[in-house]
Amino acid sequence: MDKGIKYSLFLGCTIPARGRNYELSARKVASRLGIELVDIKDFVCCGFPLKNADLEKAELLSAYNISLSGNEGLPLCTLCSSCTSALTETAHHLSTDGEAIKRINEGLKRLGLSYKKDVKIRHFVRVLFEKVGEARIKEQIVKELKGLRVAVHYGCHYLKPSEIYNEFDNPEDPKSIDALVRITGAEVIDYSTKKMCCGGPILPVDEEKALSMAKQKLDDVSKQGADIICLVCPFCSVMYDSNQKGIESKFETSYNIPVLYLTQLLGIAMGFERKELGLNMNVVKTKKLLSRFYE
Repeated sequence: MDKGIKYSLFLGCTIPARGRNYELSARKVASRLGIELVDIKDFVCCGFPLKNADLEKAELLSAYNISLSGNEGLPLCTLCSSCTSALTETAHHLSTDGEAIKRINEGLKRLGLSYKKDVKIRHFVRVLFEKVGEARIKEQIVKELKGLRVAVHYGCHYLKPSEIYNEFDNPEDPKSIDALVRITGAEVIDYSTKKMCCGGPILPVDEEKALSMAKQKLDDVSKQGADIICLVCPFCSVMYDSNQKGIESKFETSYNIPVLYLTQLLGIAMGFERKELGLNMNVVKTKKLLSRFYE
């Protein structure tokens, strides 16, 4: 493990509003593993929601956040996969397009900033792999989650577009989240819709289709006997956790499959209490399923 692991923490918009359990559990796991997460109060939206409507303004928002982290001399750590994608795509584009940097700097100049190149942007999971390492994480496991059957959901933006992530993991056969789940002692199950989108990106424009997409995966993991779904993006959690009861009602079915962030799962195995990990905030209740680990 690297000494002095320090990142600015970029929460984005969705986590403070609908994913506080993700933030709480990530901070706990980071602290246990010696990762210092620095809050920068002036961070704003990553720009992702604007991308298809106004790419230049979306890039300006991303560049603004990257520059704030660069001013502190810090690499930037994200929890949201969509934020990771938006920020990394902008950094990738600006690393090769001098005209775009000039345009961005014209906008940033009004705020007393200039674009900072070479600011590393990493999803929290990638920080765990590259800066902490599996061996160090294993040392912090005090409670094995044996018997827990986990369906891992990767989502779209965690590894795509693949060219901007320097081959961190294979987007067609991803392994990174599975590996960290296995460290806890839990069993990772295989299922056919593992790489399928959660449906979240089209929720604002076609709710029925979005919910139908989420239902397809819930059907699949339920059929395979999963106890929980494990994921690393708040948008995906909205689809599978927040909307699960709505899907059950709309399609006259029943799942009752808890949806945990990877950081919550790691936190349980590290011995943190339920409220420390925000498990009480999960929409689909976890207490009964996880009671054997909190005796």
